[in-house]
Amino acid sequence: MKDICCIGHITLDKIITPDSEVYMSGGTSFYFSYAINQLPKTLSYQLVTALGQTEMKAVDDMRKAGIDVKAFTSKHTVYFENKYGSNSNNRSQRVLAKADPFTVEQVSNLDAKVFHLGTLLSDDFSPEVVRCLAEKGKVSIDVQGYLREVRGEQVLPVDWTDKLEVLQYTDTLKLNEYEMEVITGLKDPREVSKKIASWGVREVVVTLGSYGSLIYADGKFYEIPAYAPQRLVDATGCGDTYSAGYLYCRNQGVGIEESGKYAAAMCTLKLEHNGPFSHTQADVERIIGK
Repeated sequence: MKDICCIGHITLDKIITPDSEVYMSGGTSFYFSYAINQLPKTLSYQLVTALGQTEMKAVDDMRKAGIDVKAFTSKHTVYFENKYGSNSNNRSQRVLAKADPFTVEQVSNLDAKVFHLGTLLSDDFSPEVVRCLAEKGKVSIDVQGYLREVRGEQVLPVDWTDKLEVLQYTDTLKLNEYEMEVITGLKDPREVSKKIASWGVREVVVTLGSYGSLIYADGKFYEIPAYAPQRLVDATGCGDTYSAGYLYCRNQGVGIEESGKYAAAMCTLKLEHNGPFSHTQADVERIIGK
């Protein structure tokens, strides 16, 4: 049995910022896995992914880095174009290709204490897949993909059709300030958190960009600060890095507030460079200490 199993597609990403244009692998599973891999090996981890045969080099590279990867072959690899303006909190996207959704058959033999679902598009994980995983362990979900509908090449925000069915199986849900309004129709993060908790979620994590994050669990709010980066280079994968840090800590018995601060510090370090998180625990503790 693994302590944490992340399930999600690895993507091909084209990242455009005011200063650069970069091509790289990406996706929740990619950024989450590399972040977990940089931390002390005090828990066991596995990535379950699916991508086109021509992109399998990304899997080979992850395995060479020491990441346990179970890879299924998909007809296509998810291909995202992410464009950022001067404000890194704002991003526009296009989807140039889609991968096959995950199936109950693919996940039925997995064994983990926690399953983190890195959704990229609305049909990645059906309610049946989530229910299957919830029968085995705790379920953590990054909501972003459930709220993305692809029309042509454009990614449009939509409400989550099966949210009430899926959230009853969900222990931890992470969403940002834009996603929270789509999913609830509310603008106050505290009211959003209470509403989502009423749907069955045990820990609600709302990330608020440069304003920090808010976590709600057992009827209590935890306000987590944002740590200012020395420079702002690339926000892609920051939310996934947050999830990695938060679940890494929570699954070792660390308190909610401390876990949130650890996750936020990891995000700060990630913002300072392109690509996935590549720092150490000592670096994270230094940011918190400041």
